[in-house]
Amino acid sequence: MTSSLEIAPGHDRPTVGGAAETRTREVLAIAIPTAVAAVLCLLELTGRSLGFDEGATVTIAAQHGSALGSAIAHDGGNMSGFYLLEHVLIGAFGNGAAVVRFPSVVAAVATVALTSAIGLRLFGYRAAFAAGLLAAVSLPLVFWAQSARGYALMIAFVTAAYLVLISIATQPAGAAGHRRGLGRWAAFAVLMALATYSTFVAVLVIPAQLLALLPRRRRAYVRPFIASFVGYAVLCVPLFVLAVRRGSGQLFWVPRPTHKIEVQVLQELTSAGLQPSFHRTATTTPLLILTLAALVAIAVWAGWQWRRRESDWGLGLALAWLAVPVATTFVYSLVAQPLFQPRNVLMAVPAVALLLGAALVHPGVPKFVGPAALVALVALRALQLGAGYGVSPEPWRQATAYVQANSRPGDCIAFYPLDGRMAFQYYVGTRRPADASAPRSILPVARWGTVTPYVEEYATLSPAQIAQRTTDCRRLWFVSSHEGQLDGPAQSLANRARYVTLRERLTRQFGHAPIKQFGYAAAVHVQLLARQRSK
Repeated sequence: MTSSLEIAPGHDRPTVGGAAETRTREVLAIAIPTAVAAVLCLLELTGRSLGFDEGATVTIAAQHGSALGSAIAHDGGNMSGFYLLEHVLIGAFGNGAAVVRFPSVVAAVATVALTSAIGLRLFGYRAAFAAGLLAAVSLPLVFWAQSARGYALMIAFVTAAYLVLISIATQPAGAAGHRRGLGRWAAFAVLMALATYSTFVAVLVIPAQLLALLPRRRRAYVRPFIASFVGYAVLCVPLFVLAVRRGSGQLFWVPRPTHKIEVQVLQELTSAGLQPSFHRTATTTPLLILTLAALVAIAVWAGWQWRRRESDWGLGLALAWLAVPVATTFVYSLVAQPLFQPRNVLMAVPAVALLLGAALVHPGVPKFVGPAALVALVALRALQLGAGYGVSPEPWRQATAYVQANSRPGDCIAFYPLDGRMAFQYYVGTRRPADASAPRSILPVARWGTVTPYVEEYATLSPAQIAQRTTDCRRLWFVSSHEGQLDGPAQSLANRARYVTLRERLTRQFGHAPIKQFGYAAAVHVQLLARQRSK
């Protein structure tokens, strides 16, 4: 049987208007979702406060020379390419929220365009439009588009690599096609390397890409894929060296899979939610169930087609793109280092959009069912997306403003872990008089004009150190976040125990005080401790 890849343009039928009309529809199938994505990603771009990890991004990227290299190496090289890009942007345009988040916006919009382009190549312009629109109205993609982290870039580069892989697997035979193929294999290796330099988890998609080439008609591409993989590995040698030196310590906070985490992963993949960053809404469960039911039906239908030897290669590619990274991460988390977290399977989100888009326009779907289902899915996704705009799960802007507004001369401040100082520093600023309103920092001991990386530093103070550093402190602000999990892995439990010990020591020195909480997902806790008066 002939697969859909040999029937251009996919599942679409030739139009009466001819090639010009078809070309216009193909352009619009990509352009409209891309424009929608641009609007949704730019909307309230600076409304959400910078989070804990974004504070690390800005601080690391603000370093220069050996300090920049040391900060990247301390993080094991993860997101090193993203940090270097941010370093250039901050040097040229400053560290405003719009500036540091703009690369993620561009990447997310590009992901939507690339998803539509893949849909066009595999299934036709109707599927391209549906898949692109579903990707554009996706809570996880828009959330990470508005975050100064490397995940949006990773998704964009992975999606671009898939488009190149598809173009290779569908190129014409002959010498000309072979020459073009060599350049495309090189481009594929570079794109996957860029994805991995954006964040390590990009490697999880490589087995899915190989699996897509195993069907009989594509087996000839396995050897060039392996050669391209070798080139990719060479490009990533510096990254691998840094990762080996750092070890798996940076993943200390990731627990083994639980039912709660499994639900969170499914919610993200289906764009039905993004817990714990955002609370569940009334439409979270309906969207989750509807999307999962559709994906299961697609997988069953694809399996039935495969048994009849009528399988659609494009559909199989998208299913592998979704299933393999998720399954690999889940199994690896059970037998080795836990990795199963929603953000670590983000590269599969475009695959879900492609599968849904292809199914909705399939000739076997009744004429009015497909459009109605698309409208329903987009509406449900839009409700999830709209509920997240302007919401700050980690409101460091508000917490910093609260401390500054209520500080007095002679106040001091301590952070646990020290990482919190980076987000706090961002909103304090490095110029007077803004920094003059911030309490003197005793943990860590550093001037507010000094922007220093403190990544995963769970330092504490002994009773003697507390007594020494707080001699001139009339009051002490104790600011904490990401203190450690009560039911997490061993290292996370140890960090939590250090936090409890430090809080008890500070309380003995200054007395008890209520804790004011800002946010909810990774809440910022602020405690004002006033020194007890001697009797």
